[in-house]
Amino acid sequence: MDPKQIVAHGFDQIAEKYVQWSQHTRVEERQKYTSLVIETLPQGASVLDLGCGIGVPTTRELAKHFAVTGVDISPHEIELARHNVPEATFIHADIGALKLASASFDAVVAFYSLFCIPRDEHAQILQNIASWLRPGGYLFAAMGSQALEAHIEPEWLGVPMYWSCFESATNQRLVADAGLQVLQATEETDMEDGVPITFLWIVAQKPA
Repeated sequence: MDPKQIVAHGFDQIAEKYVQWSQHTRVEERQKYTSLVIETLPQGASVLDLGCGIGVPTTRELAKHFAVTGVDISPHEIELARHNVPEATFIHADIGALKLASASFDAVVAFYSLFCIPRDEHAQILQNIASWLRPGGYLFAAMGSQALEAHIEPEWLGVPMYWSCFESATNQRLVADAGLQVLQATEETDMEDGVPITFLWIVAQKPA
């Protein structure tokens, strides 16, 4: 199957189960970076949430402070997100094919979504993100820390799931090559079902 079909179909099936799982997985990490977004941006800022899922908890929390647009490849998750966070705007789309106006967002957040996209698309996606940001705008993103060209996990929360990413150094270079200044690059490790998993968290800014 096409990797994007695997991701879309998988999250269609496990939308509610994933939220239940996330309530006890990487909770402090997610809260830490959600709080950082809230502390960094002015009230009412325009925020693009790439890989918003069903809108809970991140999109809902951000929507209390900002004008949020959420994007997800799973049509079922977008349907649920519209119900869960009616004050936000949602788009059903493949992030890699997303077309948005230049300089239209103050920040882009991508929590645990970019590594579900084939890594050969990451450079272009980061360039697109840079173009969507207004001068001075921010990117907050969780990226891979180890190189993984293409991996299909046959049984993840009950469904096949796809991951693809570069190691930390390459990810930082790709962000910089897209024209963004890396302000923070931190590897965060937490347990997922008894296994330590490390992500690289990037905070970057478009030059003013």
